[in-house]
Amino acid sequence: LPEGTPLQQTVLEFCYKNDELGDPMVNVYHILALGLATKEEIEQISRLALAVNTHLSEYLLPLGIELIDFKLEFGKTAEGEIVLADEISPDTCRFWDAKTGEKLDKDRFRRDLGQVEEAYQEVLRRLMGA
Repeated sequence: LPEGTPLQQTVLEFCYKNDELGDPMVNVYHILALGLATKEEIEQISRLALAVNTHLSEYLLPLGIELIDFKLEFGKTAEGEIVLADEISPDTCRFWDAKTGEKLDKDRFRRDLGQVEEAYQEVLRRLMGA
């Protein structure tokens, strides 16, 4: 799809966190076959990720920031409890200015657009209400 084309619904992608393998994308069948999570745990992770998406989008939009996508890392405690084990920042999300489409995230670095620090400071300014 061309940049800026809205999707019909939110998309969840699962990746197997393994640097040696390049964090490959996996589907539910892979996750179950490899014993990485149960069906119930996958459903819990999905619910949590979708809730983060909803709350974060609703929080950012009035600040003039559109949440394009983000990554979350989940893990299990020694007791087997699913936990969100990641940060939410311009390094892990794609934030765009809601009016201009200007990138306010790590894509400024990835695409050599410059002004990375200024973009991050703009996100902070909006979050802090300054």
